[in-house]
Amino acid sequence: MPNYEYRCLSCRRRFEVFMSFKDYGTKEVICPHCQSANVQRRIGRVRFARSEESRMENLADPSSLAGLEDDPRALGRMMRQMGSETGEEMGPEFNEVIDRLEKGQSPEDIEKELPDLGEAGGGMGDLGGGMGDMGGDDF
Repeated sequence: MPNYEYRCLSCRRRFEVFMSFKDYGTKEVICPHCQSANVQRRIGRVRFARSEESRMENLADPSSLAGLEDDPRALGRMMRQMGSETGEEMGPEFNEVIDRLEKGQSPEDIEKELPDLGEAGGGMGDLGGGMGDMGGDDF
């Protein structure tokens, strides 16, 4: 049976109700906290299914690349979105780099602190040198 979320307009508390599709809309919903029937259905998150082509086009939008050279946090957000959009597990090294970028650490400093990052199949490439040429295969 589906789970429906509600908010009581009298006591302002949230609660969930389990009921069948058949009962939804016909069965009265009562707040379990104050027994009021003055309730409102809450709509959960909505997800949109997008094709891989649509997701990749969104990532390739030139306007989303503006300012990445000067802002490590923006670069980290873009890389996290790129990893999320591809749906592939990028590994702990990738996540380490993103975490550092999102904290404001420069790609050059990350590369100095993690010199072995691109070796042994890590696949991270040249972080510092790749900043100016976002169209390359550095990422």
